[in-house]
Amino acid sequence: MCWSSGKDSALALHELKRTGFDVVGLLTTVTEGYDRISMHGVRRELLKAQVESISLPLAEVWISRDASEDSYRREMRSVLESYVRQGVLAAAFGDVFLADIRAYRERNLAQVGMQALFPLWQQDTRQLALRFVELGFEAIVTCVDTCQLDASFAGRHYDRAFLADLPEGVDPCGENGEFHTFVYAGPVFSQPLAVAAGQTVLRDNRFMFCEVTPA
Repeated sequence: MCWSSGKDSALALHELKRTGFDVVGLLTTVTEGYDRISMHGVRRELLKAQVESISLPLAEVWISRDASEDSYRREMRSVLESYVRQGVLAAAFGDVFLADIRAYRERNLAQVGMQALFPLWQQDTRQLALRFVELGFEAIVTCVDTCQLDASFAGRHYDRAFLADLPEGVDPCGENGEFHTFVYAGPVFSQPLAVAAGQTVLRDNRFMFCEVTPA
C-alpha cells in the first residue's frame, strides 16, 4: 500500500483488507533533510507511530526537496524491485479520479512487472468522505493549498463539520490537491494515536502547514 499517512490511503487500505487482499507492507516517500512525509509535512516519528499501530512493515523512499523526476523514479523503482523479488504482485493507491496520475502509476509499475490497484477508483468523493467518518476514522488537516482553500482550514479535524464548511468547488476528499490529512484513529489501527494540532506556518507563499505533534 502506497501510504501517504492521510485519509485516502487509510480508506484504501481498509478496502483492500475488507475485500481479502494480503497487504504485506506500507510504502512512503520521505523528504531528506526535513525528516517528514513528502507533501503532507508530517513528522516521521508520527509515521512510525501509525505503522506500529497498523502492524505492517514500512519501506521508505528518500528523496531530496528538489528531487528531479528521474531521481524520484530511480529511487522508487529500486524499492519496488525489492518487493518484486519478495513475490509482491501489486501496489495500491488511494487515487479516486485523476486519470493522468493513474496512467503514470500504471506505467511505472509495469516497468518492474507489478500491477497497480485503485480500491477507491471513480467512487463519489462525497460518499467516500462520509464513509471515512462513519467508519470511525479520525484525521487532522495538515496542509492547505491557499490558492484553492482558505488557510483557516489547516489544523481542523476532518469530520462532518469540516465537510459542511467546505466551499463549493472544493473536493470533499481534496482530490485536486486542495488539502492533505494525517489519520490518527480508525479501523486499520490497533489503537488511536495521541496527537494534537499545533502551530501553522505558510511555505512557498502558498501552502499552509499545520504541525501535528504527539499529545
